[in-house]
Amino acid sequence: MADHHPIKEEVNELIIYRNILTDGIMQKIVRLLSDSNDKPLLSACAAELILKAETLGLRGNLFKSYLTYLIAQDENVFSVIAEKTGGQIGAGLRKAVLHDMSILKNLFNVNWTALAAGGLLTDYSPAIDSAVPGLAELHRQLDAALEYHSPPENPLLVLVNYYAAYGYGDIARYKAFRWTDAGLTGIQHFDAIALTDIIGYDRQKETLLANTEAFVKGKPANNVLLIGARGTGKSSSVKALANSYFARGLRLIEMTKQQMCCLPKIMEILRNRAGKRFILFLDDLSFEEFEVEYKFLKSVIEGGVEAKPDNVLIYATSNRRHLIKETWSDRSGDSDEIHRFDSVHEKISLSDRFGITVTYLAPSQEEYLRIVGELARQNALDISPEQLKQEALRWELAHSGRSGRVARQFIHYLMGQ
Repeated sequence: MADHHPIKEEVNELIIYRNILTDGIMQKIVRLLSDSNDKPLLSACAAELILKAETLGLRGNLFKSYLTYLIAQDENVFSVIAEKTGGQIGAGLRKAVLHDMSILKNLFNVNWTALAAGGLLTDYSPAIDSAVPGLAELHRQLDAALEYHSPPENPLLVLVNYYAAYGYGDIARYKAFRWTDAGLTGIQHFDAIALTDIIGYDRQKETLLANTEAFVKGKPANNVLLIGARGTGKSSSVKALANSYFARGLRLIEMTKQQMCCLPKIMEILRNRAGKRFILFLDDLSFEEFEVEYKFLKSVIEGGVEAKPDNVLIYATSNRRHLIKETWSDRSGDSDEIHRFDSVHEKISLSDRFGITVTYLAPSQEEYLRIVGELARQNALDISPEQLKQEALRWELAHSGRSGRVARQFIHYLMGQ
């Protein structure tokens, strides 16, 4: 296939997307453009592409689909600026991207069917859906925009819109992250819960939605403290927000209180991803009297030397109204009046730094039974209302009281019978 040699040389002239040439599979593809008769190389390439297809949910023409994946994930000056500015790029960068689009157009229009005899890699159906949000639609749009008769401005516009909406790299792939020693690490199997899955607590959900809606629109919004009994849906509500607002640029970052000392570093990383909005999620937050990590949190929320980035909010859940445990000496007369006042004020002021406090009370018996009834309906349980009520009340007494979690556990028990 000597006609592929010029395309191989063109690929090496990429400017903005040079990073994709370092990818192992891409290197094999480029070598195949020079020698399609290298069957061992084709087999090795096919094996790796199929593995990627089953891991990432790539489908159709795997050469094109994998190339689309590399383009979507690539961190380069174009993807970074397009994300940060919402798609606004300068004339010089635009010219460089158009240069690469002309090369990628030729690469997309290689006769891949002839290259991969038998069509194994050109009409592939994986067992899973796409693991990268927006990738399947990006592939469809790029495939159309990179046709021979299409101007290079078409794929440029497609990519500008993609980076502005989803970003690049792991930020484009994951809805939520954990902070680890390696930095931000994507959560592959994030809870897919929606706010509609949380029965009741309508006022609380409306408050969270209003604040988060303002945040993703770039309007002033508040840090939020969600307090209340165990199992009432505090954590689930925050996770549901990440699912609801992912396509609008919101990402969730889970942290523990032991990682508070890393807050300045995390803030600096997020400040550089100004095109996205981030909620730092601190679940089940409370501090004992001897723990001092809360000082990092107080400093970041308000009053620190370096201001919190505008694209970051903090949502925390707790079973305590006051996040720092008070001791008897804080309230007794064992210490002088000024010291006692300072100690108490210090310990209640952290909660006050959250602009919004949302309270999740344990449900009444009536509310608990309504949750049970709705879950039974959703799961099509064949049980009379009276029997459901009696068994639900017995379950509540035998377990840890009334809550949405207890109701769900009861329904799971019935479903397993």
